[in-house]
Amino acid sequence: MINRRSGLTLPDRRWIWKALVAGLCGMIAHWLLMYFKSRSGLLPTFNPYATLQVTLSRVTGETVNPIVPRVLSFLNGFIVISLMFRLIYRWLPGRNGAVKGFVYGFVGWAMMGLIFFPLLGLGAFALNAGLGISPALFSLAMVQTYSLVMGMVYDALNTRFP
Repeated sequence: MINRRSGLTLPDRRWIWKALVAGLCGMIAHWLLMYFKSRSGLLPTFNPYATLQVTLSRVTGETVNPIVPRVLSFLNGFIVISLMFRLIYRWLPGRNGAVKGFVYGFVGWAMMGLIFFPLLGLGAFALNAGLGISPALFSLAMVQTYSLVMGMVYDALNTRFP
């Protein structure tokens, strides 16, 4: 893209909206899975949002509204994770968005299990939650739901709007 004033070539920034739309679609898929979890009674004592809320309250010394962890999750998934996905998209293995999303999700799940859950006091892969391997498997499904949808939508947008 050429800047009319300077005549210099500017980086194409159309990728930003594609990444954000893909991230939003991934977040919607994630929320649907979490809604299913709550409605079905699956792992009722495993609630990462509530655990994050307690941790944030402890760190800040203030009561944190229950909406805060959900907003943080939304902003993280909609903006941060989706833009990072776009930035490394070309280096991810695979020939399509689904495979790239799967790989990205697996790495994200490993990081969540080895960094985020221990920071919340749940131990690696939430094994200290007292529910065996179920939280680790559910968090894998949760992250893969988001990442696969995000990858497929991003790939479709790139194909449709090169």
